[in-house]
Amino acid sequence: MLLVDIDPQANATSGLGFNSNGINHTVYDLFVSNIDIREVILQTELPRFKLIPSEVGLVGAEIELADSENRQYRLKDSIQKISNNYDFTIIDCPPSLGLLTINGLVASDSVLIPIQSEFYAIEGLGKLLNTINLVQRSYNQNLTIEGILVTMYDSRLNLSKQVYEELKKYFGDKVYRTIIPRNVNLAEAPSFGKPIALYNIRSTGARSYITLAEEILKNA
Repeated sequence: MLLVDIDPQANATSGLGFNSNGINHTVYDLFVSNIDIREVILQTELPRFKLIPSEVGLVGAEIELADSENRQYRLKDSIQKISNNYDFTIIDCPPSLGLLTINGLVASDSVLIPIQSEFYAIEGLGKLLNTINLVQRSYNQNLTIEGILVTMYDSRLNLSKQVYEELKKYFGDKVYRTIIPRNVNLAEAPSFGKPIALYNIRSTGARSYITLAEEILKNA
C-alpha cells in the first residue's frame, strides 16, 4: 500500500515517524518539478506500506502552480506511473478545498470522507460535496464517494449520536457501520511517530480501524 500525504500540515508523515527536515524529497517536488516519483517514496516500519511524505513548504505550491497548464493533473500524472505497483493508494488531503485537494480528487477513483461527530463538521461536509461535484463535472467523471466515516465518536454525548443519525438519514449505506471512537491511544500514537497498529494493537482505536479495513475490503 502507498500513502500519499498532500497536506502541508504533514500529520500523516510525522505520524509515521518521519521528520521532513531529514527527508531529501517530498510530495512538494512532485508538484513543482519533474522529479521521478520513485525518488520520493519512503519505506515505513510496516512491510509493504510505503509513504510519499509532505512538508510545510507545500503550502506555497498552489501559488507556484497558479499559472501552470494542467495544474489539476500534476499528482495524477505522477501516481499513474507507479499505480500498478500497489493494491491500494491512499491520498491524505488537506482540510482546505484548494488546488492540492483538487489534485487529490482528480487522481482518485473514490473518496473516503472522515467526519468528526460534531456539528461544524457536518457544515463542512456540504462544501466538500460541492467540490467533489465540481471535480466530477470538470476533471474526473468516474470519481465516486467510497464511504463516510464517523470519527471521534463519544457514546456519552447526544450530539455524537445525533450526528451519526443525521448522516445515516441522508447518506444511508454510504455511512460505514464502523465508528471510530475517541480513544487515548489514538491521540497518543502520532506523538510517538507510530501508527496505532504499532503503538497499541490491542487498543479500542486499533480494533476499530481493523474493523473498518475489513468493512472496506468486504465492500470492494
